[in-house]
Amino acid sequence: MTERVSLIVPTQRRPAGLATALASLVAQSGVEPAGLELIVADNDAVPSAQAFVEALTAPFPIRYVHEPRPGVANVRNAALAVATGELIAFLDDDEEAPPTWLADLLAAQQTLGADAVFGPVRGRAPEGVRHRAYLEDFFSRHGPTDTRGLDSWYGCGNSLIRRAALPHPTAPFDPSRNASGGEDDLLFAQMAAAGARFGWAHAAFVWEDPVPSRLTLAYALRRAFAYGQGPSEHCAAEKNVPGIVRWMLAGLVQTALWTPVVAVKWALGAPDRAMPLDRLMRGLGKTFWFPPFSQTFYGHAA
Repeated sequence: MTERVSLIVPTQRRPAGLATALASLVAQSGVEPAGLELIVADNDAVPSAQAFVEALTAPFPIRYVHEPRPGVANVRNAALAVATGELIAFLDDDEEAPPTWLADLLAAQQTLGADAVFGPVRGRAPEGVRHRAYLEDFFSRHGPTDTRGLDSWYGCGNSLIRRAALPHPTAPFDPSRNASGGEDDLLFAQMAAAGARFGWAHAAFVWEDPVPSRLTLAYALRRAFAYGQGPSEHCAAEKNVPGIVRWMLAGLVQTALWTPVVAVKWALGAPDRAMPLDRLMRGLGKTFWFPPFSQTFYGHAA
């Protein structure tokens, strides 16, 4: 590793998950600690994670940043504002990285010459959770079985980004997405428009352990609806009317195709009945992307 890497973990009132995430980063192997720094950006209204972070010991510098302004874009930008690395690695505070995670990300980035690389996510849910198989799949990220270039992109959690490819080196995330999320999708779309190259690091997986409040069918379906809204919202932000119409029509077709499947699966009580309902909600989101259907998942200060 010749370039300095900033490890960034945004967090908000998840002490147990944060402890797991940071412990996994401190235990990384196959990389030189001298080239690393860890930045924890706390988006609580009060600096609730400060004492824990400042008591943590690691073979590389650790910085604590308090960003009291609520919002997922705000907290990511706050971390980047103090980061010194040429490469930025993001891990969420409900994720756990195996010891070779960072080394695998770096190897893929160097092999592909990519501006951003993404790795798999393996969702985990406790025994006894209803619709467990669906929820574990919902919180997972799937991709190719080998390391390769990508024509598209994934979310920010479990990613490695070349800082020079960002449209703004210290504040690239759009605050307009603070409450709804999708700030990373918008950023990567901007990078793609500027010619950025994306890659997939098949070996660089992480585990994701959603908090109990998210391990419900109602929450997952609401997120599925919001994910469906993403392409239409992106076209709206670019004032791309043909694109909006195209995605809305695609949503109507998707809704029409999945509605009878959902009806049959739920009438029969099929074990996999949550999956077609997910697809139906994503179709509805493509069509109903405008207010008052906008979704809010982030940005609450307390």
